[in-house]
Formats: sequence, structure tokens, C-alpha cells
Amino acid sequence: MSVRIDTVYQRVLGIINKEQRGFVTPQEFNLFANQAQLDIFEQYFYDINQHGRLHGNDTEYSDMLNILNEKINLFETQEKLEYVDFVFKHPNDLYRLGTVIYNNVTTKLILDYINGPKTPQTTTEFIEVERINQNEFLYINSSPLTKPKNVRPVFTADNKGIKVYGDSTIVDNVSLNYIKYPAKVEWRYQMVYGEALYDAAISTDFELHGSEETDLVIKILALAGMVTKEDNVVGQAKAEDAKNTQQEKQ
Repeated sequence: MSVRIDTVYQRVLGIINKEQRGFVTPQEFNLFANQAQLDIFEQYFYDINQHGRLHGNDTEYSDMLNILNEKINLFETQEKLEYVDFVFKHPNDLYRLGTVIYNNVTTKLILDYINGPKTPQTTTEFIEVERINQNEFLYINSSPLTKPKNVRPVFTADNKGIKVYGDSTIVDNVSLNYIKYPAKVEWRYQMVYGEALYDAAISTDFELHGSEETDLVIKILALAGMVTKEDNVVGQAKAEDAKNTQQEKQ
């Protein structure tokens, strides 16, 4: 369950405009909304590192590590990689690398004992590729015991992309499981008789877990309060944010 952008928009405007203390345009709201979404998303990975060092809660629905993994899992995806300029290019929405998978396709000639000739039989094995550092490759490749094979491939990665090595450099049949960035959110509207009315058909909702709705409102209010120079809005939003953070860490 994701978070509807219009729900957050209406809650933010309702709080800011309650006492005629300023106004946030749709364009400003969209900027704040994307910043708030990214802040919450990136915080998952700091929190999961922290909670990973603590003893988990035995209650199924209150273990913070499980809750964080559930939220992150919404952004797990897989894509077949394209080989360009001697590397497999990173997906455009890549946030963190996961598992590199090589589809090892082999063909064997099987003797047909009835008709005589051999017929080809193709099989595909999905192999998890081991990651190594670039400076390890020469050492690994120089020994017959550790030299990469199609059945035991390795890969290196940098900002240009991914290189996969098997019996030789692999240039096809490679896919990647990874964590993607949240899609850019946008509250959009159509003008009807001089009034801006929300248009769901051309808007983009938040991809965050539905439980993040309140945090999104709080963070957007803090950003909006800075623009409207309403210290009370900023202060209240920051206090709510701090309270929520403290509760999550308990």
C-alpha cells in the first residue's frame, strides 16, 4: 500500500492555511514532497544498520528489523543489464546493488538412439555472480584454481558499470537484483472554471509504505514552514518528527 499524494497535499495545505499563515504552491509542494520522500527512504538504511546490531523483538509484527525490511522490499526490483562500451550499464534508478545473476546457457548434443543423429539440447542455469575488488582480479585470474569460469563467474563494479568474467569476458545474459530510488512524485491538476482540481491520471503517488503518511506530512510541513517563515509550523513539525524518531528507536 503506497501513500496517495493528494491525501498528503490536502493535509499539508489544511495545516498551513488553517489560520491564513501563508501558502505553498503545487510546484513548491512537489519539491518538498520529493525531498521528504528521499529523506525517509535513505533513513531506512541507517536504521537497518542500527537495529541489525540489536536483539530483535520476538513479536512478529513489532520487530523493527522486519518492519524496515518490509519497507525496503517495496523498492527491490530486477532488470536485465545492457552491455555498452565494455560494461553492463547500471539501471538509471539504481540506489544499491544487490545480486548479479548470470544466465549460463549451454548446449549439448544428445544421441538419438532411434534415429541415429545427435540433437542439440539447451539448458539454462541461473548463477549468482561473486563480487570482487578490481585489484583482486589479476591475482584471481592468474591461478587455474581460482580463475573465473562460466559456472563460477565473478564481477567488478565502479561508477561506469559492471564487468562480468567467466571463461572469458561475459557480454550477455546478465541481470541485476537491486534497490531502486523511489519514483519522483508529482501533484498535478487541471484548471476548471478558474480552480485547480487534482488530476489523478497525470499525478504520481509516493512509493513509500502506507505507514509513512504521517512522517511525510511532518517533513513537508517543516520544509514549507521555512519558506513561509512560520517558525511555529517549523517548530511543531520538528518536534513531531523527533517524537516519531524516538518512538521508532525504542
